[in-house]
Amino acid sequence: MRSHFDHSRIAPAEGSGGSEGGVALVTGASRGLGAAMARQLAADGWSVAVNYRSAAEEALAVVRGIRAGGGSAEAFCGDVTDEDPVAGLVERVTASLGPVRVLVLNATGPQPAVAVEDLTWEAHLNQLRFFVKSPTLLLRAVLPGMKALGSGRVIQIGSDIFERALPGMSAYVAAKGAQLGLTRSWARELGPHGITVNLVAPGWVPVERHASATEGELRAHASEVPLGRAGTPADIASTVSFLASEAAGFITGECITVNGGHTTG
Repeated sequence: MRSHFDHSRIAPAEGSGGSEGGVALVTGASRGLGAAMARQLAADGWSVAVNYRSAAEEALAVVRGIRAGGGSAEAFCGDVTDEDPVAGLVERVTASLGPVRVLVLNATGPQPAVAVEDLTWEAHLNQLRFFVKSPTLLLRAVLPGMKALGSGRVIQIGSDIFERALPGMSAYVAAKGAQLGLTRSWARELGPHGITVNLVAPGWVPVERHASATEGELRAHASEVPLGRAGTPADIASTVSFLASEAAGFITGECITVNGGHTTG
């Protein structure tokens, strides 16, 4: 069924509109990396569509913070793993803010460790829904608008786990590998339309959902990173900001790993 209209959505501010003259849609932007990306893109001058599935109050808080800083943002509810809600989401964003010029594919779900002995096809599907199905649905929905504009930025949020290949995480690793493959293929296919497609692969960036991480775990991780620390949301947001900018106009099909050198060598 088509997603219901989001009655908790904040209406656009009077005269709103980014200095870039374009709209950035960030999925899964109510907290964590998504919220940081939304704030940075708004600071860059984009009108930001803050997507969320269930955390309405958190998403609205992100919007309020952006507006308090002089930026333009609006919150939009939508399950980005379901075809009808995705179509409705993009329709509402376009009607309210304009066509999407920057698509940041950040939404994710649980990433449990599953031993091979317990690995099921459903475990694979749980990851593929977020990292293959959702990006495909969203790109299809925004593509007509990007083609009409003659330009676009598609930025996937991957993970360095594909290179680290952690035991017990094979379903997640496989889905992230598929996401990278999509990035490279889409970049070649959409380049003639002025659309770039890149992937940002963060290392471990502690955010709200990692609140249970101990000081010992944080220190152990930092000891393996050449730069001596875990990543921050700002590290990832600044990379996304660059890829969304005109300065990155000749970069496409790339995976940019942001993990302090953790996978170097």
